[in-house]
Amino acid sequence: MATSSEAQFTSWIARWFARVEDFVYVGLALILAALAVGLLVDGAVTFVRAVAAGELATRVALLLDRLLLILMVVEILYTVQVSLREHTLVPEPFLIVGLIAGIRRILVLTAEFSEMIQEGGDPFRNAMIELGLLTVLVLALVVALALLRKRVS
Repeated sequence: MATSSEAQFTSWIARWFARVEDFVYVGLALILAALAVGLLVDGAVTFVRAVAAGELATRVALLLDRLLLILMVVEILYTVQVSLREHTLVPEPFLIVGLIAGIRRILVLTAEFSEMIQEGGDPFRNAMIELGLLTVLVLALVVALALLRKRVS
C-alpha cells in the first residue's frame, strides 16, 4: 500500500509535469500564432502586389495555397489551445487539418495540370494517380469527421 508521503510525491510530480506541459503548449501556441500572422501579412502583401500588377488571375492558385496554409496553422493553433485548456487530445482538429491539407494539394495539383498535360507521359500519369489518392483521402477524412460528430452528438 502506498503511504501518504508517496501519494503526495506522486501528486507533486504530476502537477510539475502538468506545468511543464502547459509551458510547452504556451510556447508552441505563441510560435504558431506568430507564424499565422506572418503568413497572413505575407499573403496580404502578395495579394496587393498581384492586384496592383494586374496578375490576380495568374496568382489565384498561389494565393489560395497560402490561405489554406494559414487555415492549417490556425487549426493546429486551435488544437493546441484545446489541449492546453482540457489536457486532452481531441481528434477532430487533426482530421480538419488533414482535410485542409488534402484539399490544398488537390488545388495546387489541378492548377499545374495545364503544364502536365503539355508534358504528358509519366508526370501527367503520376499527377492523376496522386489526384485519385488525394480524392480518396479527402472522402475518408470527411467520413471520419461525420462519424466522429455523430458519435459526439
